[in-house]
Amino acid sequence: MSAVSGPQGYAPPTPGSTPRVLSGIQPTGDSFHLGNYLGALRQWVALQDTHDAFYCVVDLHAITVEYDPEALRRRTRVSAAQLLAMGVDPERSTLFVQSHVREHSELAWILGCLTGFGEAGRMTQFKDKSAKQGTGGPSVGLFTYPILQAADILLYTPVPGAGGQGFQVPVGEDQRQHLELTRTLAQRFNHRFGETFALPEAYIPKATAKITDLQEPTAKMSKSSSSPQGIIDVLEEPGSMRKKIMRAVTDTGTEITYDEEKKPGITNLLRIYSALSGSTTGDLERQYAGAGYGSLKKDLAQLVLDTLTPIRERTEKALGDEEQLDRILARGAARAGEVAARTMEAVRDRVGFVGRGHA
Repeated sequence: MSAVSGPQGYAPPTPGSTPRVLSGIQPTGDSFHLGNYLGALRQWVALQDTHDAFYCVVDLHAITVEYDPEALRRRTRVSAAQLLAMGVDPERSTLFVQSHVREHSELAWILGCLTGFGEAGRMTQFKDKSAKQGTGGPSVGLFTYPILQAADILLYTPVPGAGGQGFQVPVGEDQRQHLELTRTLAQRFNHRFGETFALPEAYIPKATAKITDLQEPTAKMSKSSSSPQGIIDVLEEPGSMRKKIMRAVTDTGTEITYDEEKKPGITNLLRIYSALSGSTTGDLERQYAGAGYGSLKKDLAQLVLDTLTPIRERTEKALGDEEQLDRILARGAARAGEVAARTMEAVRDRVGFVGRGHA
């Protein structure tokens, strides 16, 4: 199999010198929201300094539910542009679109043939949607979603004994089950066909901000469940962001204190403020002692605008040169494809597929 040329300007770390990490995000909206940014995407930027980082816009995962093709195409580019604007650097990491590396789908099929029906049916996301919609609601794609996710991960795991320093996957509590399935399938493949995949390890990020809905502060900020007034989008207009923060639900009383049970609204605002400013919530409690909620909201609104406005401007600039954006994604796909092709060459041989000859 001929090698795919790597991306120009990208010098991958020397084998064995640094652990590899992979993260993906769906292009399911016209903008990431503040919870995405503070909870995960800032970590992506930091990980470039310590890991051989692979970052993927997972468009294949985005089609498990009904969607509009043109919207998907637009959102995929907007997602990539936002990642660049936030500090993902194609000179220091590999940024690509999932569907550009065909091996993701190929390995997913092979792993699907090693996965029990009951095993897949126990995955939380499918169980939850089936409970709400019945078995006729969710698609087969949603049922096999965790298997594709396992393929996403295992394509980039260093082959055992190849001198790599391990492979890590940043996970929150909602993704632990999927990572465990990935490890199970890797072990099953290795047992049946010989050592092929190293077992990926969970990378537990340092404590990140748990950002909740501005209108329902006991619920997670989420594109799928929050109202428009409960979410701050990274690409939102400044006036709209300011209004949402000023109208955020607060709590009885006037004291600005961090208390998740008694003051979930103020606690959420303090968490956002702390994550963006670097001040502890304790520092903020002292800073705003005796001040009203309005004072906190006004200062927080300005801080959010100061943080997100440059990201929006850089995103718009990246989208203004679509050819350059596509070149960056093509170089990332070439680098990712090079790694994925090596993995699949070994997988095809070990599962017994006849090698493709030359015409």
